Amino acid sequence: MMPVSEDGCTTGACSQECLRAPLACLLYNQGMKRLWAPWRIAYIREIEKIEGCIFCVKPQENRDDENFLLYRGKTAFVLLNIFPYNSGHLMVAPYRHTALLENLSPEEAQELWHLVTVAVQALKRTFQPDGFNVGLNLGRAAGAGFDQHLHVHIVPRWVGDTNFMPVIGDTKVIPEGLEETYRRLKPVFEELVHGR
Repeated sequence: MMPVSEDGCTTGACSQECLRAPLACLLYNQGMKRLWAPWRIAYIREIEKIEGCIFCVKPQENRDDENFLLYRGKTAFVLLNIFPYNSGHLMVAPYRHTALLENLSPEEAQELWHLVTVAVQALKRTFQPDGFNVGLNLGRAAGAGFDQHLHVHIVPRWVGDTNFMPVIGDTKVIPEGLEETYRRLKPVFEELVHGR
């Protein structure tokens, strides 16, 4: 292990950045590698441009492939989360703009949960996960990023998918690009829903 100076620097040639973040300097100089994901910038820039509710805007655009919209039902739809927790992170939402679960009509509630079930089946068939997190974040205090339009998250999980990267490095590694995930899941949804 390299000696650490009073300011936390392991190189002996500390910059102002290093002085502000000595732990980061220490980790970097002890061999920490950078993980580059340049494809993410396109999505980050796109999300910054969106005005309004993504769960209202995306289905209206009729650009399902570009918006990663996997399936359109009568009252609800399924799309990939473009900021996924894991590969295959899906969301199911009603078309109607509502933040309240109790505002769903019986038809909307039935189709929403039917599509959650179909999403779990599609992910099992495509990714063979060890388990799932399925749930809603109702309200900003509950963690909802888009708190004015309810949506159900379906996150496939694997034993060991939480490792040192998110815990120590505040970085989540997503091993498959969104385009590939969409390409793999789209026909599975068609088959499960329509028997094609």
